Formats: sequence, C-alpha cells, structure tokens
Amino acid sequence: MPIDYSLYLVTGRNLLPEGTTYIKSLEESLRGGVTVVQVREKDVDTLEFLEIARQSKALCDKYQVPLIINDRLDIALAVNADGVHLGQTDMPVHIARSLLPPNTVIGVSCNNLEHVQQAIRDCVDYIGIGPVWPTSTKELTNPVIGVRGVGSLLAALDGTTVKAVAIGGIRSDNLLRTLHGSMSPSGHKLDGIAVVSEIVASREPHATSRTLRETYTAWDACIAGQKAKPSTAYTTENVKAGVANLMSIIRKTNPLIHQITNVVVTNQSANATLALGASPIMATAPQEMEDLSRVLGALLINFGTVTDKEGMMLAGKYANRERKPVVFDPVGVGATQFRRKTAAQLLNTWQASVIKGNAGELGALAESQEVQAKGVDSVGSGFADPANFVKDLAKRERCVVALTGKTDWVSDGATVVKLDNGHELLGDITGSGCMVGTCIATFCAAAWTQANTESSAGMLVRGDMLLGAIGGILALTIAAEAATYRSDVRGSGTFLPALIDELYNLKPETVLEKAKIQVIS
Repeated sequence: MPIDYSLYLVTGRNLLPEGTTYIKSLEESLRGGVTVVQVREKDVDTLEFLEIARQSKALCDKYQVPLIINDRLDIALAVNADGVHLGQTDMPVHIARSLLPPNTVIGVSCNNLEHVQQAIRDCVDYIGIGPVWPTSTKELTNPVIGVRGVGSLLAALDGTTVKAVAIGGIRSDNLLRTLHGSMSPSGHKLDGIAVVSEIVASREPHATSRTLRETYTAWDACIAGQKAKPSTAYTTENVKAGVANLMSIIRKTNPLIHQITNVVVTNQSANATLALGASPIMATAPQEMEDLSRVLGALLINFGTVTDKEGMMLAGKYANRERKPVVFDPVGVGATQFRRKTAAQLLNTWQASVIKGNAGELGALAESQEVQAKGVDSVGSGFADPANFVKDLAKRERCVVALTGKTDWVSDGATVVKLDNGHELLGDITGSGCMVGTCIATFCAAAWTQANTESSAGMLVRGDMLLGAIGGILALTIAAEAATYRSDVRGSGTFLPALIDELYNLKPETVLEKAKIQVIS
C-alpha cells in the first residue's frame, strides 16, 4: 500500500516526560499528524515488546496509520505489522523478505553511498538516512553525515521507487533547514522526516506533531509550486531595474545588517553599510544572536579571522529560524585545514542564502583542484568554465553563489549572470572582497523586505537573493569605477575613502547607465 512518509515517528519510551503514558503520547502524536509509526524497543524482553506492539497496532489502525516494527520480525508477524525496519547489522533484507508476508514494507538505515546502493539492489521500500544532526536519542555507531551529506545519497535514488526519510536530531527549529539543504543537485528531495525525541519527549506531542507536519507539508507544496511555475526570466534590463529598485528600498527602510566579520575590515565594512543607506551592527557575542535575529535585515558571516565560531554558529541558526538572508564569505577557506573544517561545520549548521568568494575560496569549498589559493588570495587565471562552475556549486549548496574577480559570476543554480564592472585598484586595498560581502548582505536585506508581503510558508528565506547578490557586487564595482575618475585619487591610500564617498553618492540611475551585465542562462 502507498505510504505517506511525511512525519515518521520512531518511539522511545525512555524519553517520555514524567507523568505521561506511552499510549497517551502516541495517540496525541497521531492526532497531531504523524503518518507512520515505528516501534523501537531495544532493551525489553519479548513479552513486553509484544504487548507494546499490540497496543501500538490497535491505535495505529484506529487512525489508519501504518505500523513498522524495528528489527524484530517475530513481533512484526505476531501483530500483523505493516512493515519492518532493519539496521545494517540486523537480518539481511533478502532473508527478511522470504519470511514476511507479500507486500510487507521493508526499510533500511543508511549512512553512506554503499549502504544506499545495497538498499537499491535489495529492492527495499524506503531508506532512513542519518544521523543528519548529532543526537543523544541513541548511541551513534555511524558518523553524523550532516545536512549537506544527504543530497548525494538522495541522488543515488534517482530513477528508483525507493523513498527516503532523514533521521537524527531533527527538530522544529532545524526542520526547514534540513529539508531545504538536503535536496540533491538533481532535485531529488526527502519524502519525509523521522523524529524521535522532539515528539516523544514533548509535553505537548499533539502540538509538536502538528507543527512538524505543517512545516513539512508547506515545504513540500512550495517545492511542487516552484517546479510547476516557469522560472524567473532574467534579462539585462530587468536585472538593472531590479537592482535600482533595491537601492531605493535600502535608502527608504535603512535595514539593520548584522556582520560578524574579520578584524581587518570591521571599520570600512561598517562605513560601506552606512554609505549605502543601511545600518551596521558588528556584534559577535553568542548571547546576543537570538535577539538580533529578530530585528536584522540580513546577516553576513565572514571568517577572515576565525575567532567567533560559536557566535557564527548561533547567528546563522537563528537567522534561518527567522527566515532572514544569510551571506557567507569563507575568506581564505583553502588556506588551512582548520578553516575548511570550520566552513563545513558552519554550512552544516545553517543554510546560506548567498555564498560569495574568489576562485580559490570557492574552489576549496567545491573541493576542486582547478584553482589554488595563497592565503586569502586566488592564484592563477581562474576556472576554465566559470559559468558552469558557479551554477553547479549553487545547485550543490542550494543557494546563490557569487564568484568574484576581474569578472564576477553569479548563479542561483538555474540562471548565470556575468558582471564586468570594477577597477584594478580594488585589488590594491585590504578587504575589498569583504566589502563586497557587506554590500551583498545589504542588497539581500532589501530583497527580503521587498518580498515580505509574500507568503513565506515552506520557504527558508523569501526574496530574490540572486538579484541581491548582483546588486551588492554592482554597487561596489560601479562606485570603484567612479572613485578612480576623481582627481583626488592618487593611489590605494586615497582610493578607499573615495570609494566610500562614491557608495554614498551612488544613484539608481547611475547603475542603470553603468552596469555591465550579461545574462548567460
């Protein structure tokens, strides 16, 4: 029978709040929207497991929800369960299938590509991918794969009928990030999420289940809607007009731009923010992040000096929760193993709306050997095919990617835009790339504000982040061109203050006139 895997509950009686019975919690969860129940009992004798399974089966039948038994085929057969779930060290699938009635659902836990490929060969009905997040629900025997590790496993299911749920540490406050970030570059999405402690340990399992189910349903509908409607048709003229409009929104609304940035550029980044018409706050204390997330227009995380990791982790997490734009500038990410590890931890904790970097930095994120880095700088001539590079990385990271350099390339995974403004003096001042990140965050805040009347159900961030990234780059590069024409600019020392002046004086009509844009695809 077809199964709705949207909200898959795995039981754990040891997690129940004091005073709450198992049956009461399970029924409240079913009423709240649980669509599948797996009974997992690892530390009880057979008679007790059988009784729990019988009670669970009766309740699931009442709400017409399938019951899955973890590991124990004898219990599944005894209560006429709808299926069994097997771990990698449990009974092999082919033997289990020979013992079970026809059409019994069989699911398998998978932690890597080899597990998934074997599950496909075994013709299982579904797989449970995880753990996605760290969890204390049970002792982990496999490594945490992270949200970004799910996509490659889902891609292996392309062309099959095998369904997939994610499991491990999934909660209401990370669900949207999990769903959004786990989709494969080919567009393969999760069929559901498996939850344990978020529901079982809740004193309000009905409300918790309802919230989780509604969030999944809204996200699923959002994805279906995006596939059904034609993608935005970007042209040179409507991109220019869109950027000009965002400039006006910035001046009108004065968005708060929260920046956790490196100590080298804090002052000039704050001044650039002010020059554009926004308001900077350069807060780094972890204790401030939740409050700031409620009032900010966008968040910029730049780890040129990686000293505020805890603050970065929390800031991105809370910005995702509030569905605000997050711009990530992985400065010098390829320079050390510590930076690469930190970048991976950050990107697995929260979802970036835009990732901006030079060729060396983005190459390191993509694990490409085509372009090398020297400290914070890129070495060599860049990528042979930058358009497809940014497009592929945007698909993989599920966000807009901005590749900066002599020519700038921006993509959301569908459209690629080439930008040719700027001046070589930008490369002669410290932190010009960091200022680009500041400008992108400012324009993304305007894009978010512009879209704030739209329904955001199911969306991790609303607004045109591609346009925001393009706008931020154009603002700085066009201002740089204007600064170099000034008679008081005689080198890099006089160029920086002139650049701030020109950002301050930049007009929408100047962008319309000066922007050098080519929409590639």
